[in-house]
Amino acid sequence: MADMLSVIIPTYNPNETRLAKTLAGLQKQSLPLQGWELIIVDNNSSYLINADLGWHPNYKIVKETAQGLTYARLKGFKEAQGQVLILVDDDNILQEDYLQNALNTFQEQPKLGAIGGKSLPVFEGNPPAWLPEFYSSLALRDLGDEVLAASWDHKYPACAPIGAGIAIRKAALNTYIKKIETQKNVITDRKGDSLSSGGDNDIVLEILKAGWHVAYLPNLVLHHIIPAQRMEAGYMARLINNSSNSWVRLLQSHGINPWPQIAGWTVLPRKVKAWFTYMAWKNNVNYIRWQGACGTFDGLAKQ
Repeated sequence: MADMLSVIIPTYNPNETRLAKTLAGLQKQSLPLQGWELIIVDNNSSYLINADLGWHPNYKIVKETAQGLTYARLKGFKEAQGQVLILVDDDNILQEDYLQNALNTFQEQPKLGAIGGKSLPVFEGNPPAWLPEFYSSLALRDLGDEVLAASWDHKYPACAPIGAGIAIRKAALNTYIKKIETQKNVITDRKGDSLSSGGDNDIVLEILKAGWHVAYLPNLVLHHIIPAQRMEAGYMARLINNSSNSWVRLLQSHGINPWPQIAGWTVLPRKVKAWFTYMAWKNNVNYIRWQGACGTFDGLAKQ
């Protein structure tokens, strides 16, 4: 299985139309079907997943009842036979050469533990003019056309792969898997309808701390479907709030949080002050920024 690749799609109550587009993108991959397997991990959905998979000779749908994207990913890691694993969200459409490029990279660069590339938007509706400021929270990014790489430097590298389309050398996951299986306070990432995050960042940090390198590769391109609902100010505010909180707690768990903790009783007055500092009543952008600050305060509060 040295040259085998496994595509893992963790999903919870997927939209059938978007999932079909994700699968259509995989069906068009230049890497021959015999060279990779397809694993869909149903994270305890409330209905049966309906998907056309007959085109692939080596696929399976497995169920993970422990709620949380982290547990769904872990299930996929354990089920995978390949030595290269690619996590694909159920609203990602990979460019036709994605799998082949990822496999080639790992074969050519033995120190790389995880890689990612461009995640470009496909909007279902007209995006508001203010949305680009928050692209990173929607798992959208384009760092240009140069290869960027990083090793462990006691901070989170800007070029680190994002969860959408991250390709991982299976051997680099040993430390992370052991951590998830043995620790009680696990970062569960998305859980049901929650907008918490950080699971992919946790994977990257464990890979870096284990001595592997990570990289951004511009030849890894996927298109990320963004539904109209995710472009609404209310959704974005909740997303930024939850992700800011999760980000602080993630950094704390790895001992690289640059901000001091704060007393719990100061959280409310800080939020009130920030309401005026950000002029949160003025427009959607200011309100969303304020919600991000509130999430940071919650994350920094001593438990």
